[in-house]
Amino acid sequence: MSDKAINKATERSFMATMVAIAWSFIGLRRRKDFDEDVAGGMNPLYVVVGALMGAAIFVATLIFFVKLAVS
Repeated sequence: MSDKAINKATERSFMATMVAIAWSFIGLRRRKDFDEDVAGGMNPLYVVVGALMGAAIFVATLIFFVKLAVS
């Protein structure tokens, strides 16, 4: 079996990647799970999309609370 076929079989789903990114934003992650993330298995496109979505949600939340506090 080729290396690409093995990577494709162990690649994480979109939702599993989103969970890993969410824990990264919070800053809490078990060492075992972090090691699995670093070892690979996450689609880079999923990581970029998830990070952009997380950043957009974070900024929107900050704007909401600032407007709430100012008004």
